Amino acid sequence: MKHVYLLTGRPGTGKTRLIKQVASRMRGDAGGFYTEEIRQGGVRQGFRLVTLDGKEAILAHINIRSPYRVGKYGVDTTSLDRLGVPALNQAASAHQLIVIDEIGKMELLSADFKAAISRIINSEKRVLGTIMSTSHPWADTIKCQPQVNLISVTRTNHSEVLAELSDWLKIRGLDNANESNGQ
Repeated sequence: MKHVYLLTGRPGTGKTRLIKQVASRMRGDAGGFYTEEIRQGGVRQGFRLVTLDGKEAILAHINIRSPYRVGKYGVDTTSLDRLGVPALNQAASAHQLIVIDEIGKMELLSADFKAAISRIINSEKRVLGTIMSTSHPWADTIKCQPQVNLISVTRTNHSEVLAELSDWLKIRGLDNANESNGQ
């Protein structure tokens, strides 16, 4: 059985919502991080990294001056290296499930992040993450790994994806839980 499940799909399809639902049902047996939008007046200003143990850092923002840019956002790779990578390493040593949201353009600017992902994907640990749907040489090699089950998420298949994740992780009640929660 494959031990790495990566959700992919267009922005706004609810991949992060699925990650949060699964992580909340793991009762402390999950570690890692997810990302969420920073909005002001209904307008997206950037992205925040949130570890499953509640620590936060700004990953990207329109006001960050950085040599690393993705679209209109300056990317703070030091925040990812200081908070996200250690959260992944800690999850790999102490939890049954490693959560990575997401393997995307911003995160792939960090060599430390890519090294942690490679190490984790090639371990025997269970991994639940999201990965960019667009083509990217490094991300595409991860998607093609034999231990990876790539699941395309759409706005209409959440119940099916939750049921599959519930079966994979043996979590009772996951497929019926909180389907109306935000992202």
